[in-house]
Amino acid sequence: MSTYTENIRKITVRHLAEMKQLGEKITMLTAYDYTMASIIDQAGMDVVLIGDSASNVMAGNLTTLPMTLDQMIYHGRSVVNGVKHAMVIVDMPFGTVSGNPMKSLEAAIRMIKETGADALKIEGGEEIIEDIRKIVNAGIPVMGHLGLMPQSVNKYGGYAIRAKDTAEADKLLRDVQLLQEAGCFGVVLEKIPAELAKKATAQTTMATIGIGAGADTDGQVLVVQDMLGMNKGFAPKFLRKYADIHTVMTEAVQGYIKDVKAVDFPNKEESY
Repeated sequence: MSTYTENIRKITVRHLAEMKQLGEKITMLTAYDYTMASIIDQAGMDVVLIGDSASNVMAGNLTTLPMTLDQMIYHGRSVVNGVKHAMVIVDMPFGTVSGNPMKSLEAAIRMIKETGADALKIEGGEEIIEDIRKIVNAGIPVMGHLGLMPQSVNKYGGYAIRAKDTAEADKLLRDVQLLQEAGCFGVVLEKIPAELAKKATAQTTMATIGIGAGADTDGQVLVVQDMLGMNKGFAPKFLRKYADIHTVMTEAVQGYIKDVKAVDFPNKEESY
C-alpha cells in the first residue's frame, strides 16, 4: 500500500503563479520562531519568510551580515514546525551564494534538507546568476531579491532608496529578466521607485513581492515585528503599523511586576 499522502499544508509556487495571473495579491510576513509562525499561518498568510532580518530583530545586530547558515537553519526549522498552510521561504545568508555555483548548491541543499522549507530567497542578479541556475536545476525553488539588498549595505553605504538613476534602473530590469530565465518563481523588490516596480512586475511572469516598492507589485512583505509595532524606533515611510504591541507588552510586564511585588500573584486560585 502506498504511504503517499497529499501535502495539505501548502501554498506552492504554482499557487503563486496562479495568483499573479488572477490579479490576487500575495501576502507575506517574516517569522523566526514556532509561536509567531503558528499565529501568522493560522491567520491565513500566503507566504511566511524566514528572513535574515533575524539578525536585527532577534539577535540585535546592526546588519544582516553576521547571520550564519547554522543560525538560519535553526530559525527555519522552528518556523516550519509551526506552519501548516502557508508557503515557507528561507533566506540564504550573506556569503553562502557568492559566485561559486557548487559551493552555493551545497549550502542550498543543506538549507532545504535541514529546515524543511519550500523555497529559498537569494539576494542578487547577474553576478550570481550561475549559482541560482545551478540551485534551480537541482530542483530547489528560488525567489530572487533586487533593489535594496541588505546584504550589500556596506557596498551601498546605507539603506537609501535604490534604482533612482537610469543606469541602476535598467540593470534592475535586466536582472529581473535574468532571474526569470534562470528559473526563479518570484522576486522581492525592495525600496525602489513605485513606477519601476510596476514596470518590472509587468515584464515578468515571476511573482513580484514589494517592500517599499509601491502597490503595483503582485504582493507585499513586511517584517512582522515592525508591522506589529514591537520596534518603537523603526518607522520608515513604507511601514504601516497594524498594532502597538510594544505598549501592550510593556504594560503587561509592568502589571506582572506590580502583582508579584504586592504578593497579589499567585493568589489562592492560582496555587496548588
